[in-house]
Amino acid sequence: MDPYSQRLTKLYLMYLLGLLGFLAFLAGAERAGLPPRWIGYTFLLATIVLYAAIGVASRTSDVVEYYVAGRRIPAVFNGMATAADWMSAASFIGMAGTLYFSGFDGLAFVMGWTGGYVLVALLLAPFLRRFGAFTIPDFLGARYEGNLPRFIGVAAVVLASFVYVVAQIYGVGLITSRFAGIRFEIGVFVGLAGVLVCSFMGGMRAVTWTQVTQYAVLIVAYLAPVFILSWTVTGIPAPQIMYGKVLHDLTKVEQRLATDPHEMEVRELRVARAAALEAQTAALPGSLVQARESAEARLDALRSQPNAAAREIAVVQRQLREMPANTLDAHSQWSRARSDELARARPPLPHAQPHAGTTGQETTDARNNFLALVFVLMVGTAGMPHILARYYTTPGVASARRSVFWSLFFILLLYLTAPAYAVFAKWEIYTRIVGSPIAELPAWVASWGKVGLVKIEDLNHDGVLQLAELTLNPDVILLALPEIAGLPYVISGLVAAGGLAAALSTADGLLLTISSALSHDVYFRMINPRASTPRRLVISKTTLLLVAFLAAWLASQRPDSIVFTVGFAFSIAAAGFFPALVLGIFWERANKWGAIAGMAAGLATTLSYAVLTHPFFGGSMANAWWGIHPIASGIFGVVSGFVTIVLVSLVTPKPSEAARSLVLSLRTPRPKAAAGANTSDLDNRATF
Repeated sequence: MDPYSQRLTKLYLMYLLGLLGFLAFLAGAERAGLPPRWIGYTFLLATIVLYAAIGVASRTSDVVEYYVAGRRIPAVFNGMATAADWMSAASFIGMAGTLYFSGFDGLAFVMGWTGGYVLVALLLAPFLRRFGAFTIPDFLGARYEGNLPRFIGVAAVVLASFVYVVAQIYGVGLITSRFAGIRFEIGVFVGLAGVLVCSFMGGMRAVTWTQVTQYAVLIVAYLAPVFILSWTVTGIPAPQIMYGKVLHDLTKVEQRLATDPHEMEVRELRVARAAALEAQTAALPGSLVQARESAEARLDALRSQPNAAAREIAVVQRQLREMPANTLDAHSQWSRARSDELARARPPLPHAQPHAGTTGQETTDARNNFLALVFVLMVGTAGMPHILARYYTTPGVASARRSVFWSLFFILLLYLTAPAYAVFAKWEIYTRIVGSPIAELPAWVASWGKVGLVKIEDLNHDGVLQLAELTLNPDVILLALPEIAGLPYVISGLVAAGGLAAALSTADGLLLTISSALSHDVYFRMINPRASTPRRLVISKTTLLLVAFLAAWLASQRPDSIVFTVGFAFSIAAAGFFPALVLGIFWERANKWGAIAGMAAGLATTLSYAVLTHPFFGGSMANAWWGIHPIASGIFGVVSGFVTIVLVSLVTPKPSEAARSLVLSLRTPRPKAAAGANTSDLDNRATF
């Protein structure tokens, strides 16, 4: 190990000891009577201050440091930074909830996101590092000889990364609003400040060392609660091993709930509500006018009563505010509500059953979606620009390969634990919450209800909570698990800090990727090649600010769940990049026009399918092909991208000799002495 790596290792070990000491201090303070709210404040404030200090200390005006961290990040630390960059709010916050609701089928996320790193190691990372540019559009511009392929690459970078970063800032808003006691919309912009302070001044250099620091916080925060819960439930602190036993016992609970008379009564009430919504939708537009007049009449009647409860008035006022504005909105909103009611009316499907469905067609569709999602997430991982850019920061090709190994190792620590999280969370809710008197539910139900992630409806008015009366947002499962299990509040604060670290680390990398694409690939490469270094950095920081605030505004509108939003970003990356990158490296005949047509066709197919099938865009699953959900729309984009690149390349002129030489140089190993030297990188040539 070289002296630089030794010094970094020593500093990081000291940091880990300091983190453990900080946790021990707060645990002691809680026992001594420190209020839970102050524990939450301390966790959030201390971690953001730490990240900000690293961001300030890592500030730089050097272009190579700003864009690729000086190309000197050791493989282990680059793997740690990549893992933090990768384990976004979707992995940290959303995956446990997805596995909670999807059971076996949720493993598609684990398999796809980890399996994608095999593709990265074999097909992309070493070759892109040997090319040695700053961004993925840099490679596209050089390999496919022109600014048009570069520009389409920039569009794909911005689109995929922007969708991804919205989900991260949404996760930041959830955490800050719950644990700091502020409104969600304000929490989004408070968290945004933590994102900007890390990436604004130091670029990739600051982001890298912040992410290395954040990895320790998020992995400790993720593992601690489920290890404690495993010890509490099974007597053995090994959740990855013991959750199989809990899953066996959980199956019996699921069977009991499926046939419980009170549960069946509530499910029948939900079916009746779905039928009413269907009739209401069929009676449009008259039913909308009638519903609005009825709500206004109820509000007038309540206001005329001197003893009317303010809470009842507020409920009716909210109903009026949320009422559809027109017939089209009403049709969309009521159709979604009907689908939700029918979904809630189903008995709990066995958690361990693969591709569970109530009919043969549903089982077939579930299997098709499982396979399609695994494929899209694997290929999307291999095409995600903010991950591929991390392998430009290593000293050489060998370090890039080792970085992929370390990335996968650090990621697996979380991913192997996620299925256990879901099972232990479901066990706690099914055995401790379901069947409890509604008046005696724990405080976390009301706390998360204020954020909008938990909803209770006593549909049969028996005062007891049935499973079909409990609505949980998938994003609440992990964040609320310490409170659900009755663990000390310091664990809740730790989980919040971990979720914040996961969201901030990924948001930093994504925002930097977007700003780099716009400032480096559009402004410097296409508009003003003679721009000075200070001007390039000013453009980069300006675009970073603008994109960050736009993403925060969109996140404040509460888009779809974190996991869906991130999954769709992977579909975009898969279709936009994977065919062009792989064929650009391994097929010399792939040319400029093939790449342009292929990337455009892949993106157009993916986006069109999402518009046709997702309710957010006014689409419906009635338009789906083979029952594939919009989150996996990239599977069609990847196929169309590969086919289009091959066909168009074959009917248009061959690429130039320079482009074919570039392909050959990427696949030809260099002498060992030159492979790790920055001076031998292709980015020192004028090819891009």
